[in-house]
Amino acid sequence: MDFQETIICLAKSAKEAARVVSRCSTDQKNQVLITIADLLDKKRNQVFAENQKDLAQAKEKGLTLAMIDRLRVTDSTIESMRQGLMEVAQLSDPVGAIETSWLRPNGISVGRMRIPLGVVCMIYESRPNVTVDAAGLCLKAGNAVILRGGSEAFFSNMALGQIISEALEANSLPASAVQLVPVADRDAVKVLLAQEDYIDLVIPRGGEGLIRFVAQNSRIPVLKHYKGVCHVFVDEDASLNMAVEIAYNAKVQRPGVCNAMETMLVHKNVADLFLPLVGESLQAAGVEIRGCPLACKILPWAKPAGENDWGYEFLDLILAVKVVDSMDEALDHIAKYGSQHTESIVTQNYQRARRFIREADSSMVGVNVSTRFNDGGQLGLGAEIGISTSKLHAFGPMGVMELTTTKFVVTGDGQIRK
Repeated sequence: MDFQETIICLAKSAKEAARVVSRCSTDQKNQVLITIADLLDKKRNQVFAENQKDLAQAKEKGLTLAMIDRLRVTDSTIESMRQGLMEVAQLSDPVGAIETSWLRPNGISVGRMRIPLGVVCMIYESRPNVTVDAAGLCLKAGNAVILRGGSEAFFSNMALGQIISEALEANSLPASAVQLVPVADRDAVKVLLAQEDYIDLVIPRGGEGLIRFVAQNSRIPVLKHYKGVCHVFVDEDASLNMAVEIAYNAKVQRPGVCNAMETMLVHKNVADLFLPLVGESLQAAGVEIRGCPLACKILPWAKPAGENDWGYEFLDLILAVKVVDSMDEALDHIAKYGSQHTESIVTQNYQRARRFIREADSSMVGVNVSTRFNDGGQLGLGAEIGISTSKLHAFGPMGVMELTTTKFVVTGDGQIRK
């Protein structure tokens, strides 16, 4: 078969497997996750051997050190995958739960039941651990999943896929419930994105280029997350020491991730006091500040910001800083340049905190916390398959619950519509 036939057969078998997984008991699903974790431990050397092939090719192709680091599988990576699976196994099973119900005047009972989405297609880059994370979450939510990792992690992903298949079969479930696309050709992705009869949702995870490619070529609903342009607004009633710690954490802890702060907005009434404090801390960490004219006046070592710096995802130790006249200006700036990912306000003023929560249109809005908390594990979801910055059907980190939907269940004792 050519790769087109391979992809179509893969999608068809996933659809059939989804029916089987959807009716699995919680215990059976949890046991699959535990078995995967056990096999990861027993077969880690096989995974390491396949990962070495990917690393060797990555070096030959001249990939950056950062890319190679994300690609590398170590004992720590294996333990992290195993821990993630065990955490997901311990989560409540949403499938089959009646969320709410009510009685109609004619005596019928109406309820909303949590059900799996069906077949999820995950398209992602670099990190092989996503293979295990996505499989675990989708299985717990009663879905089948098709995984298409980047070509740079092909051998690692196939080794992990084999472990997952063994775990499924060991628990009397079809291996087709979790399938990896065995074709590295990018045209295979286009074929995959045309399988609307068999795939219910596509989740791309990676750079903006990958996500736009998927969104532009898919006939299937896509949960998008183009970029994370996250803001911290330091209000005039902020605790300045708290604001320094929050800003430092949001920018410096892991600058290359989507929930790192990219722009800091500072109220003019505290700018003269706050910017020298936070500037000293950020400068010591090697952060380059690109500021508005007033910010550069207060911090002479800062570079002038260009128009393209507002709304830019640096993913580096670079921070855009703007002094604003009011909360209105801060919210207007976020509305214009934000990416609906994460915003946070630092303030001791209750009314302004409540207003910020209502008006900042992002998947997570924080008060006196770092933007770095917009993460499935940090928010208590156990794990996440990604962060959605679109609003249908999920907004924010997607855990087990977000990999389900609801259907109406209506019961009666013979009622007919008149």
